[in-house]
Amino acid sequence: MSTRDAYPILSVKEARARILDYVAPLQAESVPILEALGRVLCENVLADAPIPPHDNSAMDGYAVRHADLLTEDAPRLPVIGHVPAGAVWEGALEAGQALRIMTGAPMPAGADTVVRFEDTETHGEWVTIRRVPKAGRNVRRAGEDVMPGTVVLAKGQALGAPEIGMLASVGQAHATVHRRPRVAVLATGDEILPLEAPPEPGKIRNINSYTNAAQILELGGEPLVLEVAPDRADSLVARLQSAVEQEADLIVTSGGVSVGDFDLVKEVLASEGNIDFWWVNMKPGKPMAFGLLKGIPLLALPGNPVAAMLSFMLFGRPAVLKMLGYRQWGLSKVRARLAETIERKDGRRHYLRVHLDHTERGLTARLTGDQGSGILTSMIIADGLAVIPEDREHLPADSLVDVILLRPDEFWSA
Repeated sequence: MSTRDAYPILSVKEARARILDYVAPLQAESVPILEALGRVLCENVLADAPIPPHDNSAMDGYAVRHADLLTEDAPRLPVIGHVPAGAVWEGALEAGQALRIMTGAPMPAGADTVVRFEDTETHGEWVTIRRVPKAGRNVRRAGEDVMPGTVVLAKGQALGAPEIGMLASVGQAHATVHRRPRVAVLATGDEILPLEAPPEPGKIRNINSYTNAAQILELGGEPLVLEVAPDRADSLVARLQSAVEQEADLIVTSGGVSVGDFDLVKEVLASEGNIDFWWVNMKPGKPMAFGLLKGIPLLALPGNPVAAMLSFMLFGRPAVLKMLGYRQWGLSKVRARLAETIERKDGRRHYLRVHLDHTERGLTARLTGDQGSGILTSMIIADGLAVIPEDREHLPADSLVDVILLRPDEFWSA
């Protein structure tokens, strides 16, 4: 049996499941709350006090007893003082009195309602109520948001801006979160030039290390960009050993996984570790290996820039997110109608770069043009990736397909 025959072609779903079986959420660490943004909690967070801590005014206005406003004429009350936010009015509001109060200031004893400034007229030390609010209006009650002992953030919660605010509101200057995965990024091949090098015949600049490192950064991981490995087994082993010494949690390589004379990554992985799979039934990105190197998961991506970027999205991204503690790692999708007929007979799942447009019938997906796996500009101009299932050889124009959004935060909704 040939080396190639020893590794059956897996579906995208099967390959992703195998990779995720090898990774787990990383251990906990305590970090300042702003450094916890985008991270996942390792423990429950409880409120130590009611939020708000006391009844307070929700508006700038006058604190009053609502019973004093139940008159036939516009109520007119003496103003006994002023309380700004951060201060406390000592004493109680007596019947027939008003207290000028600012937003956030504690309600004085005896008062139950706040009348907005815009609903009043002032005359020296008196205020006339021109519009009577309902009883209890414009007052925030102690604990109306959170009561003491409440779990305000649960273990497994991803921390966005609202969650950071909640940590601050319960006095948590630090958060216990899963640590960031350290991901070694290695490009291979004699043809790879450093970024600052002038162009040379037969050479290309090191694109993949930086697209992959950028994706890792976007997810919240820590990329370790290694020196390019030329097409020699000893050099490749040395670079991989460097990843081990830097305590990488995941290694991502690009190039060297096809069937050419100088595709050495899979051979080194087989000799220094083990290969779990080699082929995935997709385009672009069919030759892609995965295994373990000294206990570290290693994802060996294709060398063409689009294939490498797409393969990382489908397989590296969920691995990094799982290490970060996320429980969901699906890509954002929409349904769209094809603007043109798609024909393919290779039985692979295709990911086609498309523009998305709104039409009277909903979203329409239109191919960006050249779908070659080396056309990196197509990933810049595309809105998404139309997913063509393995079992569909002919999709006429107007067929509905799933489209993975490349930049969901920038995408306008229908």
